Amino acid sequence: MKIEQLMSRTVRTCRATDTLNHAAQLMWENDCGCVPVVDEDERAVGMITDRDVCMAAYTQGRPLDALLVASAMARDLRSCHATDTIVEAESIMRAAQVRRLPVVDPEGRLIGLLSVNDIAREAERGRGTRRKPAVAGEELAMTLAAIGTPRERREVDTAA
Repeated sequence: MKIEQLMSRTVRTCRATDTLNHAAQLMWENDCGCVPVVDEDERAVGMITDRDVCMAAYTQGRPLDALLVASAMARDLRSCHATDTIVEAESIMRAAQVRRLPVVDPEGRLIGLLSVNDIAREAERGRGTRRKPAVAGEELAMTLAAIGTPRERREVDTAA
């Protein structure tokens, strides 16, 4: 199965120059835990999560409307293409320990978002049917385990 069959096509985005308050508002109003960060050409350049917003406020000690998305977004962006397979996407998720992947066109412009939840819902749809499931439960379990494996704790300088 290809990513284009599972991905969300309606994705809210923000810019690195937006405030964290704006990013949090997008997440609240759209019931999502992350927002891709795009440049002026709609190319994906980062990702900001609700956790990133909270930790930035905590570590920087400033209100959300005084902090920019650029100060908290993940810049080491992993993405996939609409024509990639679920197996390929899960491999990227495992290696990067991420729950969501921006789906980009060949020029890097955002065209959708794939989450581990999208994959899990597809695995559930295939259960109890005679058709060969597009997502194997064992593969999904391996992906979730890899994503959830604790990373080494990073020390944060809160004195700055």
